[in-house]
Amino acid sequence: MAKAKNKNTILEIKELQTFFYLENGLVRAVDGVSVSLDRKTTLGIVGESGCGKSVTARSVMQLIQSPPGKIVGGEIWLHRNGEGDSVNIVELDARGSTMRAIRGAEISMVFQEPMTSLNPLYTVGFQIAEAVELHQKVGRDDAMDRALEMLTKVQISEPKQRINEYPHQLSGGMRQRVMIAMALSCNPSILIADEPTTALDVTVQAQILDLMRDLQNDFNSAIILITHNLGVVSQMADYVAVMYLGKIVEYSDVHTIFHDPKHPYTVGLLDSVPVFGRKGDKVLVPIKGMVPTPSDLIPGCAFEPRCPNAMEICIHKPPPLKGIQPGHDVACWLFE
Repeated sequence: MAKAKNKNTILEIKELQTFFYLENGLVRAVDGVSVSLDRKTTLGIVGESGCGKSVTARSVMQLIQSPPGKIVGGEIWLHRNGEGDSVNIVELDARGSTMRAIRGAEISMVFQEPMTSLNPLYTVGFQIAEAVELHQKVGRDDAMDRALEMLTKVQISEPKQRINEYPHQLSGGMRQRVMIAMALSCNPSILIADEPTTALDVTVQAQILDLMRDLQNDFNSAIILITHNLGVVSQMADYVAVMYLGKIVEYSDVHTIFHDPKHPYTVGLLDSVPVFGRKGDKVLVPIKGMVPTPSDLIPGCAFEPRCPNAMEICIHKPPPLKGIQPGHDVACWLFE
């Protein structure tokens, strides 16, 4: 039984390793990730496509397709309210009753594209009510009442009409609201949002983010926000973990990450983002090169081939993630 870092910690990921065994080699999608999540806070996980953000989230939910994927190491501790009431998700059977009870009731997930998650053959009301029936052990009428209540909470127009409509009858923004309603219908302690606004236009993105923030206050949920959009992170997150090729390279509170970044990769990400009102001498600076393939065996720092500050040690030895000041961890030899 693991103890939480502090009484507010609800989720601890320790040295998580999730690999995919493919015909053309071993892919180390997540390779030694450690991070914690406190109650009522939002953790943003950012990085380029393929860095392991979504695989980390799916590992927490035990939604890794096996084969070829497998959690091969580490721990994922869910700390409930009771003293000593903790469970290591890695040890649970992904298809077992305990894990099925955790999904939806204690940890819920909103996926990037709701049309791949909503069943086109059933009304949205039926699908929300089904989740409520499963986890809260109530009858169909009570479950449908809860579905209507949640559609109202996520500010869908004419919820009494929408509850009987099918996913294809709704706009992209409405479908994403339905997914959020379904995810929060059983009052989970943790909401994982995997690129929740990527497929939406800017105006709807802002509405969805405002909605998630309001609902977090209503439900006292902790949020893990998976995204490559630094603007979204700056609005939503309390803490930020920057990932690169399966590892966390920098972690701190959101203000420190945006105003005092230390890792060259974090600096590169911020320098490559367009900023409204940026002065003429502040030109965009893209990160040179490409992300290595996760199946490549890299003896040193994975960012070394793209790093403007690379040293000899970076080629041969991977830097550990270490604290350079309280609450600010960096994996870079520049700070040894």
